[in-house]
Amino acid sequence: MKIQSFYKLFIISTLIAFFSETTRAQSATVTVNEDAKIVQLLDLKKQLEKENKLSDGYTIQLYYGELNKANSTIKKYRNSYGAWPVSIEYETPNYKVWVGNFSSRLEADRALMEVQKSFGSAFILKRK
Repeated sequence: MKIQSFYKLFIISTLIAFFSETTRAQSATVTVNEDAKIVQLLDLKKQLEKENKLSDGYTIQLYYGELNKANSTIKKYRNSYGAWPVSIEYETPNYKVWVGNFSSRLEADRALMEVQKSFGSAFILKRK
C-alpha cells in the first residue's frame, strides 16, 4: 500500500511540476535594427565569391621570394600571357605571384600546362 501511494504521489507531483512550467512560459518578439552597410558588405562578399577571391578554388603560383623578382615575374607573365589575372600576395617576409582564379582542378591543370612552358617551377595551389 505504501508503494502504491508513493507512486501516485510521484506521478501527481511530476504532472503538477510539468504543467506549472509550461504555464509560466513567456513569449516575445525581437526587432533587429541593422546598419545599411551590413547589406552592402554582404553584397560585396557575394561578388568576391563569384570572382573566386574569397572562396575555395585553385590558383597557380609562379614565384615565391623577393619583391623585385616578383615584379619582374609579373612583367614576364604579362608579356607572354594575358588570359588569367595575376596578383602579388604578401606572406612575411616573402612575396608570392599567383595566376588565375580557377574553380576546378581541371581548369587549373590546363592552365598550368600552358604556363609551365615559360615558368617551369609553377605549381597549383588549393586556396582555402
